Amino acid sequence: MIPQQGAPSRRVVVTGLGATTPLGGDVATTWDGLLAGRSGVRTLEGDWVEELPVHIGAPCAVDPGAVLDRVEARRLDRSQQLALVAAREAWSDAGAPDADPLRLGVVVASGIGGAVSLIEAYDTLKEKGPRRVSPFTIPMIMPNGPAAVVSLELGARAGVHTPVSACASGAEAVAMGAQMIRDGRADIVVAGGTEACIHPLPMAAFAAMMALSKRNDEPERASRPYDKGRDGFVFGEGAGIVVLESAEHAEARGARVYAEFAGAGMTSDAHHIAQPDPVGTGAARAMVAALADAGLSARDIAHVNAHATSTPQGDVAEATAIHAALGAAADTAVVSATKSMTGHLLGAAGAVESIAVLLALHHRVAPPTINLDDPDDEVRLTIASGEPHSLPSGAIAALNNSFGFGGHNIALAFRSA
Repeated sequence: MIPQQGAPSRRVVVTGLGATTPLGGDVATTWDGLLAGRSGVRTLEGDWVEELPVHIGAPCAVDPGAVLDRVEARRLDRSQQLALVAAREAWSDAGAPDADPLRLGVVVASGIGGAVSLIEAYDTLKEKGPRRVSPFTIPMIMPNGPAAVVSLELGARAGVHTPVSACASGAEAVAMGAQMIRDGRADIVVAGGTEACIHPLPMAAFAAMMALSKRNDEPERASRPYDKGRDGFVFGEGAGIVVLESAEHAEARGARVYAEFAGAGMTSDAHHIAQPDPVGTGAARAMVAALADAGLSARDIAHVNAHATSTPQGDVAEATAIHAALGAAADTAVVSATKSMTGHLLGAAGAVESIAVLLALHHRVAPPTINLDDPDDEVRLTIASGEPHSLPSGAIAALNNSFGFGGHNIALAFRSA
């Protein structure tokens, strides 16, 4: 079906959630872990770990190989496995709707994609020769591989897309999925992000950039957004998938609605390949654009899930941006930094954190930020520190911030159902 040109923008709601993270193999255990303030960071195992300056990470709590069929898993990169696990949960959570394939889309992002499969295939080539390279290698290393796997699973034919914007990829996928519905291209879109690159090479490369925390003796306390003692992020893996649906389609089938996707803002810094604009100008513009797209005012924002990776420069820049975007409302919006518990899931972060925002609106409670023992003097925010924080009743809205290397800034706005 060709969408009508000039058709009015349609309201988009969220009807299904799926995740596999360092806190749990599904949404329920992940959410319980967030509310409990439990860390998913641990000391990594393997001889290769000792050769690196960083010995900690946040791998998934449940290995996808324990969930998927063995033959099925063997043909997929780990990032694809995680995406498939999360997508199946999200689709089931949405009630496995009887969707017209021509009106069903998929947008699944990854910041790095099948890099581990590429490295392993090269090792096989050098050690055993070209005849031993798997015929599944190309599908496993394609950046669009996770999206393709999910689209094949669901038979989605309205379009399958893969935005790549480093650590903002998952959030951009959710925004793109919502736009497909707004534009009339689809009635339902399965959207989110996935990442699985806990491997010596990516970890050594991030460590060489001085981006990772070296708090090897205290893994659970290593990710500490906004704390004066923060020294970098913790490398994690996982996947988050949401089912987006036009409000009309969801109502017609009696679907449960978690919240409404209200709007998105996307900007770029053009400042540095890896460092944020120190005053967060682009990040602030993204938040302001999200509010405008959603038809919200700063006073409507009761909660912000911050990007807050636990890097010295990034956390302060984002705090400055939140104040610039929200003005006086920045003093009352409750801020959560869930990477303090999950670590940084890179291309999956924006999707998993969108799920945290959706559940915060649904249950009226913001997850805590852990390890905030000595707050940075330059961070003047109302942070949910140590314990969950209740959110107001009535109509409220929330922002989810995601920023990525290359200067990508994505802000998503959600409104309570």
